[in-house]
Amino acid sequence: MRLFAAVLPPAGALGELRTALAALPADEGLRWTGDAGRHFTLAFMGEVRDDVLSELYVRLARAAARTAPFPLRLHGVGHFGARALWVGAAGDLDALRMLAERADAAARRAGVPMEQHRRYTPHVTLARARTGTTPDLTPYLDALAAFEGTRWQVDTLSLVRSNLPTSGIPGERPRYETVEAWPLTGH
Repeated sequence: MRLFAAVLPPAGALGELRTALAALPADEGLRWTGDAGRHFTLAFMGEVRDDVLSELYVRLARAAARTAPFPLRLHGVGHFGARALWVGAAGDLDALRMLAERADAAARRAGVPMEQHRRYTPHVTLARARTGTTPDLTPYLDALAAFEGTRWQVDTLSLVRSNLPTSGIPGERPRYETVEAWPLTGH
C-alpha cells in the first residue's frame, strides 16, 4: 500500500484557495491538483508492507499524542524549479515541522524504509508541469504572492493512501483515501 502521513486542510481553507486559483490564467503546460490532492505531506513512505502496518499505526498514534493542536493557514506561494507550483503555510511552523519529524521517525521505527531525510518545506502542491514542458510560473507566483488564508487549528495527523492512476487515460489523477487518523492531544 502506498502511504504518506499528512495534515489535511479543512474544507473552508480549500475553498479560499479554489477562489484564489479561479482567477488565474490557464496554462496547458500545468496539471492542477484537485482538493483531494491538496495536503501537507509530512512523511512520504511509498509502498508499505502489510506486516509493518500495525506497528506504524501504534507509532503514528504516539506521535499524534505527543503533539498539541496548533494554528496554521495557507499562505503565499512558491515553486520547485519549473516542475511544481505550491502554496505555503504560516502559523506555528515549528509545530508542523516537529509533527513531520515525528511522523518520519514513526515510519522508520516501524520498519518502513524512508528516503534520505531532508529539511521539511511545508507546502501544498497546486500544479505540476506536464511531461516535456517548462511552463512560465511567474504569472502564478505574482498573482498568489499575497495569498493569505484564514487560520485554522491543526488537530489531526492523517495516514493517507495514494492510489496511482492505472487506466492510462491522459490526465487521470491519483486517488487519495484516509486510512487512519489520530487526534493531536499533546500538551
